[in-house]
Amino acid sequence: METIVGCNIEMEFHEIDATKTEAAVRVRLHDGTELKAHGVAHRHPDDPAQQRVGEEIAAARALNDLSKQLLDKAGVDIEEVTHVHADLIR
Repeated sequence: METIVGCNIEMEFHEIDATKTEAAVRVRLHDGTELKAHGVAHRHPDDPAQQRVGEEIAAARALNDLSKQLLDKAGVDIEEVTHVHADLIR
C-alpha cells in the first residue's frame, strides 16, 4: 500500500473547574486547508472525578465535529468539479 499524502491531527485538552473538559482539534490538510473543531464534556455533580473519561468524551465530540467538516469540504470539492450536489452525510 502506497501513502500519497498525510496530515497531522493535534488535540489539546482544557480542564475547567473539575466539572468541564474541552477538547480542541486542529488538522492541516495537504492542500493547505486548516480545520478546527471543539468538543465539550460536562461531569454530573454526583459522578466521581475521572479526568480521563471527560477527555475521551470531549475528544470524541471534537473528532465528530471534525469528521463533519471534512465531509462538508469533500462535498464542496466534488461539487466544484461535477457541478452536481454531493450529499455525503448519511
